[in-house]
Amino acid sequence: MIDLRSDTVTKPTPAMRHAMATCEVGDDVYQEDPTVNRLEERAAAIVGKEAALFVPTGTMGNTIAMKVHTHHGQEVICDARSHVMNWELAMMAWFTGCMPRTIATTDGILTWDRIRAELKPVGPHWAPTGMIEIENTHNMGGGAVYPLEVIDEICDGAHNAGLRVHMDGARVFNAAASCGAPVSRIVERVDTVMFCLSKGLGAPVGSMVAGTRNDIDQARLYRKRLGGGMRQAGVLAAAGLIALQDMPSRLGEDHANARLLAERLATLPGIAVDPGSVRSNIVIFEVSGTGMTAPEFTARLKEQGVLMGSFGDRHVRAVTHFDVPRDACESALEAVQRITAQ
Repeated sequence: MIDLRSDTVTKPTPAMRHAMATCEVGDDVYQEDPTVNRLEERAAAIVGKEAALFVPTGTMGNTIAMKVHTHHGQEVICDARSHVMNWELAMMAWFTGCMPRTIATTDGILTWDRIRAELKPVGPHWAPTGMIEIENTHNMGGGAVYPLEVIDEICDGAHNAGLRVHMDGARVFNAAASCGAPVSRIVERVDTVMFCLSKGLGAPVGSMVAGTRNDIDQARLYRKRLGGGMRQAGVLAAAGLIALQDMPSRLGEDHANARLLAERLATLPGIAVDPGSVRSNIVIFEVSGTGMTAPEFTARLKEQGVLMGSFGDRHVRAVTHFDVPRDACESALEAVQRITAQ
């Protein structure tokens, strides 16, 4: 099967498997696992933050960061289609005790003007604003990438208002590959950032949360409360170190494959997609013109040996990654062409 459902489906590389088999381990709850410690130090250095924390999942990382920055009864400003709003089982409410204040956008990119209009001070009738969350790249925005000046303006405005900013940077290394800036520059002004090792970077498990040392000390306690004390986690962290070392430099290949998919899909009958909007490794296209719903379309694709994801009745998502090279993308396009021709 050619699996384009997500970049979470990648298998660990031989180098990752070797590192996992030979790494030195200890008890990470006591902060005595040397491989985890090296991963956290390396991750913090790459993103330019004081400290970082290894967590099992991106959802846990986002949840912890929102908890660090808020108090119960506050609002979190975020995009209406953000991952923290739609795909994390309401952890914002369940664990942080906050409610979302969503802003609808066309591509997932918030601006300070839109955010400023939604800020709420402490008052007798409403929940005050607790923090701001942005997502870069934006999953349901088709992998949209925040312009650096937009991030800076949001952070400067938030800090002047006494608020903090968290970036869901699950694919922030894709953002860096797209805009040509180092990750440390992208996240320079945000207070915390979460990024996944298990998406485009190809590690089998794990994400990182980075910020000030005080914030990460607090985050470590929240990780334990959420069941994230993983003991001899060096066997997982070892793959993460290889992911940070080897994988960022090849993300451009995934982006080129995504553009190829979009350009070819745009020529097929019944499919609507704007190739110019594809900035990273995610392609979202509409299939209603084929006379099929998105679930029907992806079911037909599966029969052809290709897996993609459906969202609602109209949209299909393809995500390029390390395990689907150019020739496999070509084969996937041929399968789509056969379906649309029928």
